[in-house]
Amino acid sequence: MMNSEWRTFLHTQGAQFSQVDMVNDFGTPLQEQQQVLQTTVIVDLSHYGLIQARGEEASSFLQGQFTNDVRAIDEKTSHLSAWCNPKGRVISTFTLFKRHNAYCLLLPKDRVMGTLQRLQGYVLRSKVTLQHACDEYAIIGISGEQSTSVIVNGLGVEPPTEDYQVFTTDAVTLIKMAGIIPRYVIIAHPGLLQVFWQQTRLPAVSTHAWQLVDILSGYPQVTQINTETFVPQMLNYDLLNGIHFKKGCYTGQEIVARLHYLGQLKQRLFLGHIDCEFPPNIHAKLYAPDQERSVGEFVAIQPHPRGGYSALAVVEIAYANNESLLRLNNANKDRFQFRELPYQAALNEAIK
Repeated sequence: MMNSEWRTFLHTQGAQFSQVDMVNDFGTPLQEQQQVLQTTVIVDLSHYGLIQARGEEASSFLQGQFTNDVRAIDEKTSHLSAWCNPKGRVISTFTLFKRHNAYCLLLPKDRVMGTLQRLQGYVLRSKVTLQHACDEYAIIGISGEQSTSVIVNGLGVEPPTEDYQVFTTDAVTLIKMAGIIPRYVIIAHPGLLQVFWQQTRLPAVSTHAWQLVDILSGYPQVTQINTETFVPQMLNYDLLNGIHFKKGCYTGQEIVARLHYLGQLKQRLFLGHIDCEFPPNIHAKLYAPDQERSVGEFVAIQPHPRGGYSALAVVEIAYANNESLLRLNNANKDRFQFRELPYQAALNEAIK
């Protein structure tokens, strides 16, 4: 659930809420999608939640679960990581960081309880305590070219300058996020963020605008809809530094390593655009003209301010080109037009 104090504040700022207690928009959804690509904005990130892990064995416990090297995390460093089932399918994706001696997982809120409960089953006798912190903190973002100066002026601190660097005080944690636009995640108690929000006088945009930047940047997230569907490399996590192949054993590691070293991967994450009248369903599939079965499925979709929809989709590599004429739900129209990812060169090298 969203922190009640924070929900009340967002309501005073014009937030329009969905039935699941998330902010749909601040009254102008298409304008917000445009603003996030053109100017500096403040973003409600209430679609994120937090899981904390504490205890003298927290590091070793998490090291045996996640795809990335937990030992590399300190209070100035974060990274992308994933948690897989024994078959190598991704249960959850998250940004891992430390705050006040606790390891913190920043992940989609609809995966918090499922991830927490399932992780508890692996604790056994380990000296580690897991808990969610969704009600304790509010989470917002600053996105745009003026992000750094906004934070300096509003919080009086110098934010980190490199992707996934972290700055933490007693009151606030800042994470510099990767993407095509400079942006920061800010985690703090609601009262502090209310003051900061009002001081910035920035245009307010919703989660959907932030997710559009994620899509155009090629950064996927696993949600309740597609948990345990993909192996990490299908989501390009090897290209996004979300997998450490020399860290040792972790749940699902054998499958992930085999795909890496034997080169048997047949599907990858690609960016595309669809011009269609109605929003595509996240369950929608992509079809090639010569195939009755689907050759791709969506991971994330958001409207683009210039029309149509931007999407990330896991597609069979053999069909990952505009000559394949992929169509939405095997229709005669609604073609999926491939676009270049910011890391397209690395992707091209990986699929040779």
